[in-house]
Amino acid sequence: MIDSSINPNIDRIVTRLKTIPENPGVYQHLDADGKVIYVGKARNLQRRVSSYFSHYDDKSAKIKMLVRNIYDIRVTVVASEVDALLLENNLIKRYQPRYNSMLKDDKSYPYLLLTDEEYPRLLYTRRHSGGRQPKGHYFGPYPNGRILRELQDIIRQLFQYRTCDTMGRRPCMKHQIGLCGAPCAGLQSREDYLNTIDNIRRILKGDFGDIMSDLKAKMFALADEQRFEEAEAMKRKIHLLEEYQSRSTVVGTNVKDVDVVSILSDDRYAYVNMMRVKNGTIIYSFSNEIKKQLDESDEEILATVIPELHQQTESTATEVVLQMPVPDLPDDYLTQTAEPRGDRRKLLELSLRNVESYQKQCRHQRALTQGDAAPQAVKLLERIQRALQLPTLPMNIECFDNSNTQGAYPVAGMVRFTGGKPNRKEYRKFNIKTVEGPDDYASMAEVILRRYKRLHDEGQPLPDLLIVDGGAGQMEVAREVIQDQLHLNIPIAGLAKDDRHRTNELLYGFPPKVVGLKPTDPLFHLLEQIQNEVHRFAITFHKEKRSRGTFRTSLTDIPGIGPKTAHDLLLRYGSVKQVSIQTLEDLSAAIGPAKAEAVYNHLHNNQ
Repeated sequence: MIDSSINPNIDRIVTRLKTIPENPGVYQHLDADGKVIYVGKARNLQRRVSSYFSHYDDKSAKIKMLVRNIYDIRVTVVASEVDALLLENNLIKRYQPRYNSMLKDDKSYPYLLLTDEEYPRLLYTRRHSGGRQPKGHYFGPYPNGRILRELQDIIRQLFQYRTCDTMGRRPCMKHQIGLCGAPCAGLQSREDYLNTIDNIRRILKGDFGDIMSDLKAKMFALADEQRFEEAEAMKRKIHLLEEYQSRSTVVGTNVKDVDVVSILSDDRYAYVNMMRVKNGTIIYSFSNEIKKQLDESDEEILATVIPELHQQTESTATEVVLQMPVPDLPDDYLTQTAEPRGDRRKLLELSLRNVESYQKQCRHQRALTQGDAAPQAVKLLERIQRALQLPTLPMNIECFDNSNTQGAYPVAGMVRFTGGKPNRKEYRKFNIKTVEGPDDYASMAEVILRRYKRLHDEGQPLPDLLIVDGGAGQMEVAREVIQDQLHLNIPIAGLAKDDRHRTNELLYGFPPKVVGLKPTDPLFHLLEQIQNEVHRFAITFHKEKRSRGTFRTSLTDIPGIGPKTAHDLLLRYGSVKQVSIQTLEDLSAAIGPAKAEAVYNHLHNNQ
């Protein structure tokens, strides 16, 4: 348990902890001003809340900051874990606690609104609530306005409904061109109009099957009454709806009603994509960014975000498809399908592609607006994007280089540049494990396979551009591994050097093409910096390994002398040569008589 040096209110908090029950529920941490700074849920409130105040040294820096600011604790006991989940979601939205990770404000996303009026309208809006928005039922959010406008246009061709702000008493031009039934003038009954609105509502919810059946039944009824022109118009509507559904259906219609949620995260942010799927059709899909507050795991973030998304989108799904199980999500709230197969696997892969794209967009935007990359660096990255015809800005560039001495002590190094700057936390060293002799191509293939297989298996984001320190041959090796073996889509470029070992040209494409650069070009300097950095990093690692190898043969090969004794000798005398000129008495004083005699005899007998 922590003491008063960490939290001066700990005595009162300890007393409060003794009264907390061992039931499921929701807890709130409050600061000295009575403001809610964190909301959480727990199967066992007593155990969970007490855990904040024990093993303090093992906590992350952000949790330590939270603990130092807790003044009081408030708990609410509920009947079940599902109740705790829903109450937590409502309290987070109500109090906006400082230390809770939350979805960004969704008001920038577009929605479709069916107004709550006597004769409802279908409106495009970017505000979900508040302000002067009309009351009604919101559908969305949608990923962008283009998709929403397309859906709105389809509905407009299928059904007649009013769009006017106020209803007059005479038919307007919309009625004359067949877009409105003119309920204002009594040319369409309210019952018939509301039936039209109900059909629109079903399309927005993805219930195509029932609407299709109703339209076909009306078509056949009109044909039986020999109202052939009206029947033909109904047939065109059916064909339009079938065409839209076929373009929207991505998997078999056996996937009736599910939510698909994927997540990617880094040290500071998590990115979540949610797709609503009905009868194999994606009703809508949108992504959101979450700023981490307490170093939460992906599972912890999903346990908070999924109920929020479920409520925000008014989802009717009872199943959620995920990359991994989420233990804090009660089974009686949603059935989890983790690591799915078949059609559900295809949907999850599609969701992952969406969230990867969204992550890159957010990073690019942040680089431009928050200074993660200097404006000059962003311009250089944009030039690389145009020159290599990359799909996204190469905010994260990785580069590999090999190093060995005639095949001995083979290693490789990888550096990452983020926003045009070295990102040393992401540098990686590789010991070559499977290659015998000086084979740079095989060594490059090994480390690239190991690097990107691991990233792919762990669901980590891939780089925006891979640069190999070499020409066409090294590029082809990288392509075979990434595209043919791993089936990944990572753009590949090569940096070739001239006969004086200076950066000479940038290569891209298969077969490779040369991007002409002048030595005075700032872009040339950036690429040269990347190449020099990866070469320095790989060489340094190789020298360290070679040095350790020399150390082992000189001293640790002596029977009875282990690494610690050898290290102590080198630390004391500075080198093997200096050890060899010491007297037996000096060595005995340093490491004891038995080991001293072994070292002395070995070094002097081998001179």
